[in-house]
Amino acid sequence: MTKKIRKAVFPVAGLGTRFLPATKAIPKEMLTIVDRPVVQHVVDEARAAGIEHFVFVTGRNKAVIEDHFDMAYELDDTLQKRGKAKELAALKHDLPAAGATSFTRQQAPLGLGHAVWCARDIVGDEPFALLLPDMLHHGGKGCLAEMIEAYERHGGNHIAVAPVPDDQTHQYGIVGVEDASAKVSRITGMVEKPAKGTAPSNLHISGRYILQPSIFELLARQEKGAGGEIQLTDSMIALQEKEPFFAVRFDGAIYDTGSKIGFLAANVAYALEREDLGPQLRAEIARMTG
Repeated sequence: MTKKIRKAVFPVAGLGTRFLPATKAIPKEMLTIVDRPVVQHVVDEARAAGIEHFVFVTGRNKAVIEDHFDMAYELDDTLQKRGKAKELAALKHDLPAAGATSFTRQQAPLGLGHAVWCARDIVGDEPFALLLPDMLHHGGKGCLAEMIEAYERHGGNHIAVAPVPDDQTHQYGIVGVEDASAKVSRITGMVEKPAKGTAPSNLHISGRYILQPSIFELLARQEKGAGGEIQLTDSMIALQEKEPFFAVRFDGAIYDTGSKIGFLAANVAYALEREDLGPQLRAEIARMTG
């Protein structure tokens, strides 16, 4: 019987240099997609999938993320006095339960693998989800919810994947699978940014994972890979020799909000689907492009 996925890890220690000067004093994860911070959208996805405990791996200048997931008594009081019932209800809806969040520091930028390792004592000896906040998975059923369903059927480790054009595979982590057309397929190999023409498929790793706690034993070796950083992919490749990995194909849109184009596209996409903004935004876009 598989253990329930109760905890999710969110690596939020990155500097966000591609968005300077905006991120000089504001964490990139707190930049908004319409009116919700990027990190809130990803936490929403995890909550919808049944996650009970949210583990944030932070760094310097990230205290505002902790504040965002805490009560703001003065704000709540002001909203109540002004009769802003709708806004107050929205804040309370987004607030995690007491004790449902944990924050730990990654003191140095040593890579994604190191960030995950920093959460080891909070996660403990149980499987967990890992969500990269930069990557917004949008449309249809939540990506993590689909992954947990697959995990409950197959056990093991799971990685969300999505197709990219063949001439772009060298820019991503790529997986080889038994059946590239299947929704869920066993992974036969993983490679980080393969040379052009050598990729085992066009399915790239899209920033969502379900991992067994045995990954921590491999990450504890602190072995550095590409870029002189401790790479998660290196430890997953080693773990694959002992445990099964499955690819779960996500069929919605994926926006890399760590890039300016991805960030702008996500804002447009999320705004267009809202009844209070979509019609006006469409009219404005038509006016600007007509």
